[in-house]
Amino acid sequence: MPGRRRKGAGGCEDAGGRFVVVGLGNPGPDYVGHRHNVGVMVIEALAGRVGGRFRSHKTRTEVDDGRIAGTPAVLAKPRSYMNESGGPVAALCAFYRVPVQRLVVIHDELDLDFGRLRVKRGGGDNGHNGLKSITRALGSDYCRVRVGIGRPPGRQDPADFVLRGFTAAQRRELPVLLERAADAVELIVTQSVEAAANAANS
Repeated sequence: MPGRRRKGAGGCEDAGGRFVVVGLGNPGPDYVGHRHNVGVMVIEALAGRVGGRFRSHKTRTEVDDGRIAGTPAVLAKPRSYMNESGGPVAALCAFYRVPVQRLVVIHDELDLDFGRLRVKRGGGDNGHNGLKSITRALGSDYCRVRVGIGRPPGRQDPADFVLRGFTAAQRRELPVLLERAADAVELIVTQSVEAAANAANS
């Protein structure tokens, strides 16, 4: 039921608290549509659901401060490059006085096939530069919504692969993936990370 929260195993919830939900990516028009920016795409899908509008914030982010299914939540896009995400995200959590346990980070994941999702709290960064930066700034006890983009074909460098657009077939499926990831964020915020993991990981 929207608006009700319970703390599940490994959950990010704290009854009555605000969440900060961050979509990772690189700023600027040159990176729009890249695989590495799928976190930004999900946060924009969430903002579309709540009728939100992003505005520039002094923490070097763009924010939409509103509610997800009745729960206070700040949707955010860092204006820094991916490998410098930690500073803006830490500043945003400090500004809104949100503990790391109520931070949700949405990011691309090479080790998941395109179209798959995973939800978890804590863990390593798996070589993801955005997560590395956030973990250095805040520790690792935050929630992650991992959006699968798959591995590069052949011998293509992963660093080059993530800075390319999706294939034509993937672009046709992408809107559904973004909505599923947005659903996972809503479940984290309104229920628990356990509920989101059960739905997304199945």
